[in-house]
Amino acid sequence: MAGFRNGRGRDNRPPQGQPQQAPYGYDAAPPPPARQQWPQQGQGQPPYGQQGAPQGGQRPYGEPEYFGDPYGQQHPHAVTANNPGHTQMFSVDDPYGPATDHHAGAAPVPTGPRLHWKALLSGIVLRPADTFLRMRDHAVWGPALIVTFLYGLLAIFGFDTAREEAIDATLSTAVPYVLMTALGFVVGGLILGAVTHTLARQLGGDGAWQPTVGLSMLIMSITDAPRLVFALFLGGENGLVQVIGWLTWLAAGALFTVMVSRSHDLPWPKALGASAIQLVALLSLIKLGTL
Repeated sequence: MAGFRNGRGRDNRPPQGQPQQAPYGYDAAPPPPARQQWPQQGQGQPPYGQQGAPQGGQRPYGEPEYFGDPYGQQHPHAVTANNPGHTQMFSVDDPYGPATDHHAGAAPVPTGPRLHWKALLSGIVLRPADTFLRMRDHAVWGPALIVTFLYGLLAIFGFDTAREEAIDATLSTAVPYVLMTALGFVVGGLILGAVTHTLARQLGGDGAWQPTVGLSMLIMSITDAPRLVFALFLGGENGLVQVIGWLTWLAAGALFTVMVSRSHDLPWPKALGASAIQLVALLSLIKLGTL
């Protein structure tokens, strides 16, 4: 009975709800924090993950902290770029634009529709760069063949010996002779233009062959027109005609260079090199009167 009076045999645990006293000399441990009650979804509160963070930046009890903060706050150890095991998407700006918009030797886009033949012929003389750029993808067979043929009809009278033979011959003989000469100029222009186009492609150009050949024929005929006008009256051996021939040959070289540069998107040294054979042929066959 004494044991029961002294508390032996009874449950020595403190009554529920009363904190257990620590032994003498030790501080009592703080009680565990009370679990915060969160309102259930559908009771006038936004669903979990859409409401703001609790006051003081606290989290619900037992919530893991290494999967990000659903309340909009970034944890110091949140997932960031360049951390092991994580990848962040990024892009490198290309100063030349997207890969589909730029490539080696990319040719400029034509600035407008095909020019009328009058605007084409005047543009070669007055606005060569803009005209060649606009016509770089348009064939000019009509103006090229007609202008070159007409030039060939008159070119024979710019040479002293050929003019005398044509004048002294009968009409039935002179007409075929003049027509064959004009046809020869057309064929020669086609061959020389094709050579220029082939050399331009070998040097890295990307232009089409039809505009290159047609424009080269027009340049050949138009640039030699001033010399031909004086040669019809003064003769091809006249000193003034020779000077005009050299000047127009230099003008033809400049126009050929601009045309190949615009049509094939090449720098001017390569464009001049591509038209070198045609320039030498024009100098030796027409300008110097060795035809």
